[in-house]
Amino acid sequence: MTSVTDDLPLAADFPKATPEDWRKLVDGVLKGAPFEKLVGKTYDGIKIEPLYPRAKGVAPVMGRPPAAPWQIVQRIDHPDAALANAQALQDLENGATGLALVFAGANGARGFGLEPSAEAVAKILKDIHLDAGIGIELEIGPQSRMAAIHVAEYVKSNGLDPAACNIRFGLDPLAAGAVWGHSPYTWDEIAPAITGAIKGLAGLGFKGPFASADGRVVHDAGGSEVQELAFVLACGVAYLRAIEGAGIPLEAAQGMVYARLAADADQFLTMAKFRALRLLWARIESACGLTPKPLFIAADTAWRMLTQRDPYVNMLRATMAAFAAGLAGANAITVLPHTLALGLPDTFARRVARNTQLLLLEECNLAKVSDPAAGAGGIETLTAQLCDAAWALFQESESAGGAFAALQQGVFQSKVAATRKAREANIAKRRDILTGASEFPNLHESEATVLKAAPIALPPYGGETYKFEALPPIRLAEPFEALRDKSDASLKARGARPKVFLANLGTPADFTARATFAKSFFEAGGIEATGSEGFADPAKLAAAFKASGAELACLCSSDKVYAEHAEAAAKALQLAGGRHIYLAGRPAEAEAALRAAGVTGFVFAGGDALAALQDAYRRMEQR
Repeated sequence: MTSVTDDLPLAADFPKATPEDWRKLVDGVLKGAPFEKLVGKTYDGIKIEPLYPRAKGVAPVMGRPPAAPWQIVQRIDHPDAALANAQALQDLENGATGLALVFAGANGARGFGLEPSAEAVAKILKDIHLDAGIGIELEIGPQSRMAAIHVAEYVKSNGLDPAACNIRFGLDPLAAGAVWGHSPYTWDEIAPAITGAIKGLAGLGFKGPFASADGRVVHDAGGSEVQELAFVLACGVAYLRAIEGAGIPLEAAQGMVYARLAADADQFLTMAKFRALRLLWARIESACGLTPKPLFIAADTAWRMLTQRDPYVNMLRATMAAFAAGLAGANAITVLPHTLALGLPDTFARRVARNTQLLLLEECNLAKVSDPAAGAGGIETLTAQLCDAAWALFQESESAGGAFAALQQGVFQSKVAATRKAREANIAKRRDILTGASEFPNLHESEATVLKAAPIALPPYGGETYKFEALPPIRLAEPFEALRDKSDASLKARGARPKVFLANLGTPADFTARATFAKSFFEAGGIEATGSEGFADPAKLAAAFKASGAELACLCSSDKVYAEHAEAAAKALQLAGGRHIYLAGRPAEAEAALRAAGVTGFVFAGGDALAALQDAYRRMEQR
């Protein structure tokens, strides 16, 4: 049988393209610049080439059954049990096929969460048909661990068949210890407790899975894909060993562990990461003498990529993340509502999160093809590279004595800290762009609404007997948001934001590009940019600056105009009261002369924008 790709008469009319032909065209565009400029690099040091040939001899990485949709999971985290129940019923009536019951104290609670009492669980689950194929995922922490038992008791007391209920119990003390940076117990004390709970739940007839290997912990803390994968492997193997040690055969234990991964807006890295985890886990199963079975992987869109500013952009980020996780075979996906970083999401935010997945499944039919990335050279190569690097780090944790011992020795934390530092540096320099926060800010955005609710206060859990470095969650936009908060405080107290006067020189053709850059640069820190016409007369420029009432000034024009007029303009601005004068662009050899004329700073692409903006606030506070 002739395939479609074997019969392309139109393509036969053209000469076959080769990598060498492509390189000749690219070299012409680069005009002498090194080809390496087109080679990217991940935070794990993995190179991303600009072009890959088709991968041959590869098979799809199987996750979900063929053409089966993933579970559309919706967060239920309202502290009021009755309102949480109403939200759950509304979500299920409008397309959700799963619920994530996020209890207070869980790693993913984000400041709120459900009350973990038996009474609250009964209210939350009222009128929800748990045996009707709904996927239920429990997000619990040590302080809310009894919620798992209360859910099981609710199932039994209502006469439901535990085996007919699709419940992932989310037992994961390793993740909690990693986030907290301490544990009241050793692993030798923790393992019997978790396996005792698993044996009890399995004895009641629940099919699981019960233990969760949660990579979100590493991702939330700013870690890399390799670090996230290795942490999942280490935790998953620790739980497998503990379950087997409790007398449960490995064949049964195999289905008792599942994974959680974060999906972010980097489509290809997210797809490669999910595919890599399946291959890595199959390798572990084979090493255990098991026949590999597809690992259940639950995905959350990433917490760290959410912004409080211009939160509607979070919808785009979440769509890309859900798209990537769905294509990569995730079994369940939870889209974090776009206002979650601001507070408890309202009905609109929840509906958007739900409909994001419905559109991808029902309108785009993403689940119809299993592993559409199979054979794509770039993704196949990236998947293999992630596998190799993650396996090496996993082996390092094994050499340390397993997941808990590796945490005690800082095996994961030291690497995550280094990655987080590099990531934060790139955010500060706006190499990694956060639209609406570090780039393209909107100082006049309307305020998004969130629900008002008092968080559940839980008693402390145990002590801090065994301490190690913590992996606390971060959001990458927080440093820029702190500056925007200062700007808001100024607006509230003084009726005006801090301002920068864009001192444009020459014609619009001369200054527009750099004035646009400077406006985005300063407003990313909440410093409102006041535009101006182009000036040639320093006296008129100085008068316009004085009339603007701005604390700062920024010269904007072309290098040619700077050479002729920047020094005189800076002196005029300084005489008009401008104590803090910036210039948009790199100063090159003119820096000394410009500083002597009154320029105190330079803003340009690739510079440390965060440091410059923080310095600007310090200068304004010294007035």
